[in-house]
Amino acid sequence: MKLVTYSEPGKQTKTRPGLLWGNWILDLQDIPSLSSRLEVKISKRITKLSELSSTLDLVASGTKAMEDLQKLSWRIFNRLGPEKTPRTVKNLAEVSIRPPIPRPPVLRDFYSFEDHVKAARARRGLQIPSEWYDFPAFYYSNPGRVYGPGDDVPCPSYTNALDYELEIACILGKSGIDVPEAEAESFIAGYTIMNDWSARDIQEKEMKIGLGPAKAKDFATSLGPWIVTPDELQDKKAGSGRFDLSMKARVNGKQLSNGNMKSIHWTFPQMIARASQSVEVHPGEVFGSGTVGTGSLLELGQDVHRWLSPGDEVELEIERLGVLRNRIIQSTKS
Repeated sequence: MKLVTYSEPGKQTKTRPGLLWGNWILDLQDIPSLSSRLEVKISKRITKLSELSSTLDLVASGTKAMEDLQKLSWRIFNRLGPEKTPRTVKNLAEVSIRPPIPRPPVLRDFYSFEDHVKAARARRGLQIPSEWYDFPAFYYSNPGRVYGPGDDVPCPSYTNALDYELEIACILGKSGIDVPEAEAESFIAGYTIMNDWSARDIQEKEMKIGLGPAKAKDFATSLGPWIVTPDELQDKKAGSGRFDLSMKARVNGKQLSNGNMKSIHWTFPQMIARASQSVEVHPGEVFGSGTVGTGSLLELGQDVHRWLSPGDEVELEIERLGVLRNRIIQSTKS
Protein backbone atom coordinates (compact mmCIF):
# COMPACT_ATOMS: atom_id res chain seq x y z
CA MET A 1 0.00 0.00 0.00
CA LYS A 2 1.18 3.50 -0.82
CA LEU A 3 0.16 6.45 1.35
CA VAL A 4 0.26 9.87 -0.24
CA THR A 5 -0.19 13.47 0.86
CA TYR A 6 -1.53 15.68 -1.90
CA SER A 7 -3.13 19.04 -2.68
CA GLU A 8 -5.46 20.06 -5.48
CA PRO A 9 -4.91 22.95 -7.94
CA GLY A 10 -5.45 26.30 -6.26
CA LYS A 11 -5.39 24.71 -2.80
CA GLN A 12 -1.65 24.30 -2.26
CA THR A 13 -1.85 25.05 1.46
CA LYS A 14 -4.56 22.44 2.07
CA THR A 15 -3.18 18.91 2.02
CA ARG A 16 -5.12 15.67 2.16
CA PRO A 17 -4.17 12.03 2.84
CA GLY A 18 -4.92 9.36 0.27
CA LEU A 19 -4.14 5.90 -1.06
CA LEU A 20 -2.20 5.59 -4.30
CA TRP A 21 -2.92 2.82 -6.80
CA GLY A 22 -1.14 3.17 -10.13
CA ASN A 23 -2.06 6.67 -11.30
CA TRP A 24 -5.11 7.01 -9.06
CA ILE A 25 -5.48 8.59 -5.62
CA LEU A 26 -8.38 7.71 -3.34
CA ASP A 27 -8.90 10.35 -0.66
CA LEU A 28 -9.62 8.86 2.76
CA GLN A 29 -12.78 10.92 3.15
CA ASP A 30 -14.22 9.42 -0.05
CA ILE A 31 -13.85 5.80 1.08
CA PRO A 32 -17.36 5.42 2.62
CA SER A 33 -19.25 6.80 -0.39
CA LEU A 34 -17.15 4.91 -2.93
CA SER A 35 -17.39 1.67 -0.94
CA SER A 36 -21.18 2.01 -0.85
CA ARG A 37 -21.30 2.62 -4.60
CA LEU A 38 -19.16 -0.46 -5.27
CA GLU A 39 -21.09 -2.50 -2.70
CA VAL A 40 -17.99 -3.06 -0.57
CA LYS A 41 -18.66 -3.38 3.15
CA ILE A 42 -16.49 -1.35 5.52
CA SER A 43 -15.94 -1.62 9.27
CA LYS A 44 -16.39 1.05 11.92
CA ARG A 45 -12.61 1.23 12.12
CA ILE A 46 -12.39 2.18 8.44
CA THR A 47 -15.17 4.74 8.88
CA LYS A 48 -13.09 6.40 11.59
CA LEU A 49 -10.02 6.37 9.31
CA SER A 50 -11.98 8.23 6.64
CA GLU A 51 -12.35 11.13 9.08
CA LEU A 52 -8.59 11.64 9.44
CA SER A 53 -7.12 14.80 7.94
CA SER A 54 -3.42 13.93 7.59
CA THR A 55 -1.09 11.11 6.66
CA LEU A 56 0.54 11.52 10.07
CA ASP A 57 -2.78 10.67 11.72
CA LEU A 58 -3.15 7.73 9.37
CA VAL A 59 0.22 6.13 10.21
CA ALA A 60 -0.57 6.66 13.90
CA SER A 61 -3.89 4.81 13.61
CA GLY A 62 -2.37 1.45 14.51
CA THR A 63 -1.28 -1.75 12.83
CA LYS A 64 -4.74 -3.34 12.79
CA ALA A 65 -6.34 -0.28 11.20
CA MET A 66 -3.62 -0.15 8.55
CA GLU A 67 -4.11 -3.84 7.77
CA ASP A 68 -7.86 -3.32 7.39
CA LEU A 69 -7.24 -0.36 5.10
CA GLN A 70 -4.86 -2.38 2.96
CA LYS A 71 -7.40 -5.18 2.47
CA LEU A 72 -10.15 -2.68 1.67
CA SER A 73 -7.98 -0.85 -0.86
CA TRP A 74 -7.43 -4.10 -2.75
CA ARG A 75 -11.18 -4.71 -2.94
CA ILE A 76 -11.93 -1.15 -4.04
CA PHE A 77 -9.23 -0.70 -6.67
CA ASN A 78 -9.73 -4.17 -8.12
CA ARG A 79 -13.34 -3.26 -8.86
CA LEU A 80 -12.38 -0.07 -10.61
CA GLY A 81 -11.42 0.25 -14.24
CA PRO A 82 -10.98 3.17 -16.66
CA GLU A 83 -14.67 3.09 -17.52
CA LYS A 84 -15.74 2.81 -13.85
CA THR A 85 -13.47 5.35 -12.23
CA PRO A 86 -15.66 7.88 -10.38
CA ARG A 87 -14.94 11.57 -10.07
CA THR A 88 -14.05 11.11 -6.40
CA VAL A 89 -10.84 9.30 -7.44
CA LYS A 90 -8.11 11.78 -8.43
CA ASN A 91 -5.64 11.35 -11.25
CA LEU A 92 -2.03 11.60 -10.10
CA ALA A 93 -1.23 14.01 -12.94
CA GLU A 94 -3.94 16.45 -11.83
CA VAL A 95 -2.79 17.02 -8.25
CA SER A 96 0.40 18.13 -6.47
CA ILE A 97 2.18 15.52 -4.40
CA ARG A 98 3.42 16.98 -1.12
CA PRO A 99 5.94 15.55 1.37
CA PRO A 100 4.39 12.39 2.85
CA ILE A 101 4.79 13.86 6.35
CA PRO A 102 4.95 17.64 5.70
CA ARG A 103 6.23 18.47 9.19
CA PRO A 104 7.61 15.41 11.03
CA PRO A 105 7.51 15.52 14.84
CA VAL A 106 11.22 14.64 14.84
CA LEU A 107 13.70 14.23 11.98
CA ARG A 108 16.78 12.12 12.71
CA ASP A 109 19.46 11.30 10.18
CA PHE A 110 21.83 8.42 10.78
CA TYR A 111 25.25 7.50 9.37
CA SER A 112 24.71 3.86 8.52
CA PHE A 113 26.41 2.88 5.25
CA GLU A 114 30.02 1.86 5.84
CA ASP A 115 31.05 2.35 2.20
CA HIS A 116 29.99 6.00 2.29
CA VAL A 117 31.64 6.68 5.64
CA LYS A 118 34.90 5.14 4.47
CA ALA A 119 35.00 6.94 1.09
CA ALA A 120 33.85 10.33 2.38
CA ARG A 121 36.35 10.35 5.23
CA ALA A 122 39.13 9.17 2.93
CA ARG A 123 38.54 12.34 0.86
CA ARG A 124 39.62 14.26 3.96
CA GLY A 125 42.52 11.96 4.76
CA LEU A 126 40.67 10.28 7.63
CA GLN A 127 39.85 6.72 8.61
CA ILE A 128 36.60 5.45 10.13
CA PRO A 129 36.79 5.97 13.89
CA SER A 130 36.44 2.74 15.88
CA GLU A 131 33.49 4.27 17.75
CA TRP A 132 31.41 4.21 14.54
CA TYR A 133 31.14 0.42 14.96
CA ASP A 134 29.88 0.71 18.55
CA PHE A 135 26.41 2.12 17.82
CA PRO A 136 24.39 3.84 15.05
CA ALA A 137 25.11 7.57 15.30
CA PHE A 138 22.68 10.30 14.23
CA TYR A 139 22.02 14.03 14.32
CA TYR A 140 18.78 16.02 14.44
CA SER A 141 17.74 17.94 11.33
CA ASN A 142 15.12 20.66 10.85
CA PRO A 143 11.52 19.32 10.52
CA GLY A 144 10.37 22.80 9.51
CA ARG A 145 12.26 22.80 6.19
CA VAL A 146 10.91 19.71 4.46
CA TYR A 147 10.38 19.71 0.68
CA GLY A 148 8.36 17.29 -1.42
CA PRO A 149 8.66 15.84 -4.93
CA GLY A 150 8.78 18.53 -7.61
CA ASP A 151 9.48 21.33 -5.14
CA ASP A 152 12.17 23.90 -5.90
CA VAL A 153 14.89 23.89 -3.24
CA PRO A 154 16.64 27.25 -2.62
CA CYS A 155 20.42 27.10 -2.56
CA PRO A 156 21.60 28.63 0.75
CA SER A 157 23.23 32.02 0.30
CA TYR A 158 26.08 31.00 2.61
CA THR A 159 27.47 28.00 0.71
CA ASN A 160 29.60 27.39 -2.37
CA ALA A 161 29.50 23.61 -2.01
CA LEU A 162 25.92 22.36 -2.22
CA ASP A 163 25.55 18.58 -2.32
CA TYR A 164 22.80 15.94 -2.41
CA GLU A 165 22.64 12.77 -0.31
CA LEU A 166 20.87 9.65 -1.55
CA GLU A 167 19.08 8.03 1.40
CA ILE A 168 16.17 5.80 2.33
CA ALA A 169 14.05 6.76 5.33
CA CYS A 170 11.53 4.97 7.52
CA ILE A 171 8.45 6.53 9.11
CA LEU A 172 7.43 5.33 12.56
CA GLY A 173 3.87 4.15 13.12
CA LYS A 174 3.68 3.82 16.89
CA SER A 175 5.12 5.06 20.17
CA GLY A 176 7.60 3.31 22.42
CA ILE A 177 10.51 3.72 24.79
CA ASP A 178 13.52 1.40 25.16
CA VAL A 179 12.31 -0.54 22.11
CA PRO A 180 14.12 -3.89 21.78
CA GLU A 181 15.82 -4.39 18.44
CA ALA A 182 13.86 -7.62 17.94
CA GLU A 183 10.57 -5.68 18.12
CA ALA A 184 11.66 -2.47 16.39
CA GLU A 185 10.71 -3.46 12.84
CA SER A 186 7.05 -3.58 13.90
CA PHE A 187 7.29 0.16 14.67
CA ILE A 188 7.90 1.01 10.99
CA ALA A 189 4.79 2.24 9.16
CA GLY A 190 6.62 2.52 5.84
CA TYR A 191 9.56 3.75 3.81
CA THR A 192 10.26 6.74 1.59
CA ILE A 193 13.14 8.44 -0.25
CA MET A 194 15.15 11.13 1.51
CA ASN A 195 17.57 13.76 0.22
CA ASP A 196 19.66 15.26 3.00
CA TRP A 197 20.86 18.41 1.23
CA SER A 198 24.29 19.46 2.50
CA ALA A 199 26.50 22.56 2.47
CA ARG A 200 29.87 20.85 2.47
CA ASP A 201 32.06 23.90 3.06
CA ILE A 202 30.02 24.78 6.16
CA GLN A 203 29.94 21.17 7.30
CA GLU A 204 33.74 20.94 7.16
CA LYS A 205 34.12 23.91 9.49
CA GLU A 206 31.40 22.75 11.88
CA MET A 207 32.91 19.29 12.23
CA LYS A 208 36.30 20.79 13.08
CA ILE A 209 34.65 22.62 15.97
CA GLY A 210 33.17 19.33 17.14
CA LEU A 211 29.55 20.44 17.21
CA GLY A 212 27.55 19.57 14.14
CA PRO A 213 26.44 19.24 11.47
CA ALA A 214 23.97 22.09 11.96
CA LYS A 215 23.78 25.00 9.48
CA ALA A 216 25.35 22.65 6.96
CA LYS A 217 22.14 20.63 6.96
CA ASP A 218 19.19 22.51 8.48
CA PHE A 219 18.12 24.48 5.39
CA ALA A 220 16.44 21.62 3.49
CA THR A 221 15.45 17.96 3.56
CA SER A 222 13.41 16.39 0.75
CA LEU A 223 11.05 13.46 1.39
CA GLY A 224 8.81 11.49 -0.94
CA PRO A 225 7.16 10.88 -3.20
CA TRP A 226 5.03 8.70 -0.88
CA ILE A 227 5.17 6.16 1.94
CA VAL A 228 5.41 2.52 0.87
CA THR A 229 4.21 0.13 3.58
CA PRO A 230 6.46 -2.82 4.54
CA ASP A 231 4.17 -5.45 2.98
CA GLU A 232 5.11 -4.15 -0.49
CA LEU A 233 8.78 -4.96 0.10
CA GLN A 234 8.73 -8.40 1.72
CA ASP A 235 9.80 -10.20 -1.46
CA LYS A 236 12.92 -7.99 -1.49
CA LYS A 237 14.07 -8.98 2.00
CA ALA A 238 17.83 -9.46 2.19
CA GLY A 239 18.31 -10.44 5.82
CA SER A 240 17.37 -8.81 9.07
CA GLY A 241 16.37 -5.17 8.53
CA ARG A 242 17.67 -5.12 4.96
CA PHE A 243 16.04 -4.99 1.52
CA ASP A 244 17.55 -5.60 -1.91
CA LEU A 245 16.58 -2.21 -3.36
CA SER A 246 18.68 -0.43 -5.96
CA MET A 247 19.37 3.24 -5.20
CA LYS A 248 20.35 5.72 -7.91
CA ALA A 249 20.92 9.45 -8.22
CA ARG A 250 20.96 11.61 -11.34
CA VAL A 251 21.94 15.24 -11.82
CA ASN A 252 20.54 16.91 -14.94
CA GLY A 253 19.68 13.47 -16.30
CA LYS A 254 23.16 11.99 -15.82
CA GLN A 255 23.43 9.07 -13.41
CA LEU A 256 26.11 9.62 -10.79
CA SER A 257 25.22 7.35 -7.88
CA ASN A 258 24.51 3.63 -7.82
CA GLY A 259 24.03 1.76 -4.53
CA ASN A 260 21.78 -0.74 -2.80
CA MET A 261 19.95 -0.63 0.51
CA LYS A 262 21.06 -4.18 1.39
CA SER A 263 24.61 -2.90 1.94
CA ILE A 264 23.50 -0.94 5.02
CA HIS A 265 25.62 -1.66 8.12
CA TRP A 266 23.30 -0.33 10.83
CA THR A 267 19.69 -1.36 10.14
CA PHE A 268 16.52 0.59 10.92
CA PRO A 269 15.61 -1.74 13.82
CA GLN A 270 19.04 -1.02 15.31
CA MET A 271 18.53 2.73 14.77
CA ILE A 272 15.12 2.64 16.46
CA ALA A 273 16.48 0.66 19.40
CA ARG A 274 19.32 3.18 19.81
CA ALA A 275 17.18 6.30 19.47
CA SER A 276 14.53 5.02 21.89
CA GLN A 277 16.93 4.34 24.75
CA SER A 278 15.39 6.31 27.66
CA VAL A 279 13.50 8.40 25.05
CA GLU A 280 9.96 7.86 23.78
CA VAL A 281 9.63 7.81 20.00
CA HIS A 282 6.33 8.65 18.31
CA PRO A 283 4.35 8.07 15.09
CA GLY A 284 5.45 10.19 12.16
CA GLU A 285 9.06 10.50 13.27
CA VAL A 286 11.47 10.17 10.35
CA PHE A 287 14.66 8.09 10.52
CA GLY A 288 17.05 8.76 7.63
CA SER A 289 19.52 6.01 6.79
CA GLY A 290 22.44 8.24 5.95
CA THR A 291 24.03 8.26 2.51
CA VAL A 292 24.39 5.04 0.55
CA GLY A 293 27.79 4.28 -1.00
CA THR A 294 28.49 6.62 -3.99
CA GLY A 295 25.43 8.65 -2.93
CA SER A 296 26.95 12.15 -2.77
CA LEU A 297 29.30 14.48 -4.63
CA LEU A 298 31.49 14.63 -1.53
CA GLU A 299 32.21 10.96 -1.99
CA LEU A 300 32.43 10.96 -5.80
CA GLY A 301 34.71 13.98 -6.06
CA GLN A 302 34.75 17.13 -8.17
CA ASP A 303 36.33 15.31 -11.10
CA VAL A 304 33.02 13.42 -11.45
CA HIS A 305 30.72 16.43 -10.97
CA ARG A 306 31.00 19.99 -9.65
CA TRP A 307 29.04 21.13 -6.61
CA LEU A 308 25.37 21.83 -7.28
CA SER A 309 24.15 25.26 -8.35
CA PRO A 310 20.83 26.96 -9.24
CA GLY A 311 19.26 25.38 -12.30
CA ASP A 312 20.46 21.85 -11.53
CA GLU A 313 17.86 19.11 -11.22
CA VAL A 314 18.51 16.22 -8.84
CA GLU A 315 16.61 12.92 -9.10
CA LEU A 316 16.84 10.22 -6.46
CA GLU A 317 15.37 6.86 -7.38
CA ILE A 318 14.93 3.85 -5.12
CA GLU A 319 13.47 0.62 -6.41
CA ARG A 320 9.81 0.17 -5.36
CA LEU A 321 9.77 3.61 -3.68
CA GLY A 322 9.65 5.84 -6.75
CA VAL A 323 11.53 8.97 -7.82
CA LEU A 324 12.16 12.10 -5.74
CA ARG A 325 12.93 15.03 -8.04
CA ASN A 326 13.89 18.60 -7.07
CA ARG A 327 15.33 21.61 -8.87
CA ILE A 328 17.83 23.95 -7.24
CA ILE A 329 16.92 27.64 -7.39
CA GLN A 330 18.65 30.82 -6.29
CA SER A 331 18.02 31.71 -2.66
CA THR A 332 16.17 34.96 -2.03
CA LYS A 333 18.16 36.99 0.47
CA SER A 334 16.21 39.03 2.98
